[in-house]
Amino acid sequence: MEVWEGLGRVPAGTGPSVVTIGNFDGVHRGHAQVLRHVVDQARERGAIAVAMTFDPHPSSVHRPEAVPEQLTGLGDKLDLVAQAGLDAVLLVAYTPDFASQGPEQFVRRYLVDTLRPVLVVVGHDVRFGAGNAGDRTTMAELGRRYGFEVEVLADVASDDERRWSSTWARELLAAGRMGELADVLGRRHAMRGAVVHGEARGRLLGFPTANLDPASSGAVPADGIYAGWLVRGAGAGSAAGGTGESSERLPAAISVGSNPTFDGETRQVEAHVIGRTDLDLYGEEVVVEFVQRLRPTLRYEGVEALVAQMHTDCAQALEVLGVPGA
Repeated sequence: MEVWEGLGRVPAGTGPSVVTIGNFDGVHRGHAQVLRHVVDQARERGAIAVAMTFDPHPSSVHRPEAVPEQLTGLGDKLDLVAQAGLDAVLLVAYTPDFASQGPEQFVRRYLVDTLRPVLVVVGHDVRFGAGNAGDRTTMAELGRRYGFEVEVLADVASDDERRWSSTWARELLAAGRMGELADVLGRRHAMRGAVVHGEARGRLLGFPTANLDPASSGAVPADGIYAGWLVRGAGAGSAAGGTGESSERLPAAISVGSNPTFDGETRQVEAHVIGRTDLDLYGEEVVVEFVQRLRPTLRYEGVEALVAQMHTDCAQALEVLGVPGA
């Protein structure tokens, strides 16, 4: 899949195309169905399948005090979009100047003159142009004017008829409900980042941990202890659900929080690879995949009580993961 970073990177003569537009945060199951539909329509029409998305999130311009935490980082989002089979993504820098364009100016410049769409696929709640003045009716009118079709897709809902959405995914993430979150996303939630030095308390207690860089990709779930996997090696550079042939998946007990037993103040994500004290992961990029929350973060009176609980956590994590030794 090609990634065009701005209009200037779109090759001359691109098109005809089938295009969809969105933030695609988390690339959840609803997004995936829309993207696959775009690919199917493009193949039927002899066109290329293109998604237009934005970086940073539009809220950074319109509501900077309330920008939602992104479920996936940009690189992982693009990997997930690519898995749907698209030919290209037009990555647009969302700036005040971009946001000031009128609906017709946006459609003419970013769609008609650049991608030559034969079909634009949008959701029923699509808004575009300065002040969100454009909606699905506007897009249909512009399509008639400039010679492309517009398809308005109904919301894609779960079995209990709730709309798949990034908002729902964030709610589940904040509650630590990883199984339900995996159902919304269509995969387990993961974070990707470099392993950095921590305070080494885990190693002193016999439970060395891989501490993720605070700048890691992917939203941080609720505080607590989780069963999950640490993925390292070639192919571990993406939290988008795939691993390379030479990657290594290791069972882990993952801690999210500030270590209240030791009066910690900094919230961090650290993964203990169960049964391994020989790993040197510093500086490696790894993926930490969350499977199930085992318990909340608690403060223990003394190291002995904490160590006993850590043994219990590891045994429970192995049982959840179906790894022998539980």
